[in-house]
Amino acid sequence: MLLIIKMGGSILKEGASNDLVVDLKKVVKKHKVVLVHGGGVEVTEIASKLGKEQKFIMSPEGFRSRYTDKETIDIYTMVMAGKLNKQIVLALQAQGINAVGLSGLDSAILKAERKEKLIAVDERGRKKVIDGGYTGKITQVKTELLQLLLEKDYLPIITPIALSQDCNPLNVDGDRTAAILASALKADKLILLTDVDGLMLNGKCVPKIVATEVKKVLPKIGGGMSTKVHAGLEALTHGVKEVLITSGTAKQPITLTLNHKVGTVITNE
Repeated sequence: MLLIIKMGGSILKEGASNDLVVDLKKVVKKHKVVLVHGGGVEVTEIASKLGKEQKFIMSPEGFRSRYTDKETIDIYTMVMAGKLNKQIVLALQAQGINAVGLSGLDSAILKAERKEKLIAVDERGRKKVIDGGYTGKITQVKTELLQLLLEKDYLPIITPIALSQDCNPLNVDGDRTAAILASALKADKLILLTDVDGLMLNGKCVPKIVATEVKKVLPKIGGGMSTKVHAGLEALTHGVKEVLITSGTAKQPITLTLNHKVGTVITNE
């Protein structure tokens, strides 16, 4: 079984001894895995130390994202593809997991189209059009290198940075990256690790829900979780059998969610 797992960059801050890495060591003995990681908080912290104030914008759909100009994409690439990606590689290698750190730039795994314009909504709800900067939308996935690594029992760790048409790095959403990779690789399951127990409605975690029902409750879901749910629905549309959303800080988070004991399961039926 092939699993695509998306995790935040802060989940592994405790190093190789934390429950996620130990659990992952068990999981990779039975399944093929591709990891996609985030790390926006650390990007913001390091950018601040470098004197580069980070700006965030809200889309009309309620998605909050980093405004990525030239200086920001340089810092973003340095932190994400350099510091964080290699920290995760080291944490996995410490547990004997044969990890390979990559970004979407390597072998042009992720190609994207630069967003020429963005629509941002201010605090008063007013819309304005701004330059798209170095933000992109993935248009193509080259799976050959990933398939080769998986066949040889390596675990690829992907930083969500894509290659533009003019060979520049572009900031692409991590959850959407995981969903698109899951679709392209024909993965069996997409696991989205977050900092809450799962999809929360009325203060309670929903154990299982079908895609048609999720669409009805989308207006009740917060911005951060909404991004994950939209990514999950995209993966289901393209053949992924299950989307699992759960906390990445719990004990045995991957094993328990695969057994439907924790988190939220989203399916087509």
